[in-house]
Amino acid sequence: MHNFDFSLLYRSAIGFDRLVNLLEAGQSQSNGGYPSYNVELVNENEYRVAIAVSGFTENEIEITAHDNLLTVRGTHINDQRKRNYLYQGIAERNFECKFQLAEHIQIKDAQLVNGLLLIDLKRVIPETLKPRRIEIK
Repeated sequence: MHNFDFSLLYRSAIGFDRLVNLLEAGQSQSNGGYPSYNVELVNENEYRVAIAVSGFTENEIEITAHDNLLTVRGTHINDQRKRNYLYQGIAERNFECKFQLAEHIQIKDAQLVNGLLLIDLKRVIPETLKPRRIEIK
């Protein structure tokens, strides 16, 4: 893994702190590869995050969005029965995934389908930021 020094950007860039913070946050938000996930571009303004959460129920998964940060937490509710595994190959540990969202990205929907948590996202650009045609009179 490479370490990047962003201090050079701070010296000569004004007003780009958010960009540098995003880069640094992305570098530090490693989940160790668990759980596995995909980020899919559905179309120009829609995305889907698919997270492999087999063994978790809807009640054990929490999805929050705050300040352009999407956080998904999986916490197993204590299972009172004692299990006697002959072989345990399925990870049953808790997890936390964080995704830095771009501006104007909204969460449309979340559903649990066949062990995959599907989170649909949409870029909604405000009317004031959309290009507009000026009529010449």
